[in-house]
Amino acid sequence: MKKTIIPAIAALALIVPGTVQARDYRHDRPDRRTHVTKVVKVHKTTKRKWQRGQRFDRRYATNYRQVDYRQYRGLRAPPRGYQYVQSGNDVLLVAIASGVIGAVIGGLVN
Repeated sequence: MKKTIIPAIAALALIVPGTVQARDYRHDRPDRRTHVTKVVKVHKTTKRKWQRGQRFDRRYATNYRQVDYRQYRGLRAPPRGYQYVQSGNDVLLVAIASGVIGAVIGGLVN
């Protein structure tokens, strides 16, 4: 009895792992050509409404850049210690040292 059971168990031990390795895994995945995925861009910053007296933080500004006042009609030279910056379509007059907004000119940049 032992002589027939031991060889049978040994044969099964050799056959079973071989069938698992020979399995074709490509048929388990769906066909990539049939599935269309939509790519959605996620922006960390949302459009913010700036107000005079707020502290300006450029991490929350969309399209942040420093603005040269000579390129835009309606902008005068900034006072000493201030600079113009862009956030979205708005131009802000910001104190360099403290970051406090002195003026908001909305819709100047298109």
